[in-house]
Amino acid sequence: MNPEKIVNFFFEVASLRRLTRSHRQFIGEVSDNISDHSFRTAIIGMILAELEKADVNKVIKMCLFHDLAEARTGDVHATNKFYVDVKEAEAEKDQLEGLPIFEEIFSLLEEYKRKETKESIVAKDADLIDQMLLQQEYFYKDPDGENHKLWQDFSAKGLKTQSAKDLAEKIRNTNPLEWHYEVYEKKSGKKLER
Repeated sequence: MNPEKIVNFFFEVASLRRLTRSHRQFIGEVSDNISDHSFRTAIIGMILAELEKADVNKVIKMCLFHDLAEARTGDVHATNKFYVDVKEAEAEKDQLEGLPIFEEIFSLLEEYKRKETKESIVAKDADLIDQMLLQQEYFYKDPDGENHKLWQDFSAKGLKTQSAKDLAEKIRNTNPLEWHYEVYEKKSGKKLER
């Protein structure tokens, strides 16, 4: 065990909380970060894995670590990728090497990138579903924005599992604050006008 490597890794992981996502370039002020994204993606992945009868443990780990390299590479959006050579695998190897989880997580990340197993497909769908949820949250602030459908269509086209496709359709038609209104109505006994 190398305590120095482990502790430094923990601090590096914490830096993901301060790394805003690349869509900030297009949307402007955003509050989400890589850490937020990975956390919600893992929860989505857990639920999708159950729905799709995939290995929940593998999917959660793929989701938690899928953007780890961005602590070193930054969050590169689709246009950047035409111009930037992102050395994601090298970053992941350098980050994980020497940790007791190296072999397992590095192997899972490689599996995730190939998108050939049920678990890797479910994990990628979770990543895209989180993106669609985020888009819906931002779009709700600007319901007349002309790029909403295009952006969500782009994310939806990448979905592979039926469960993710069904959820994506529901996301498009859901007010991001509906959960809050439902709790209020249930607990207060009062119906809100909306």
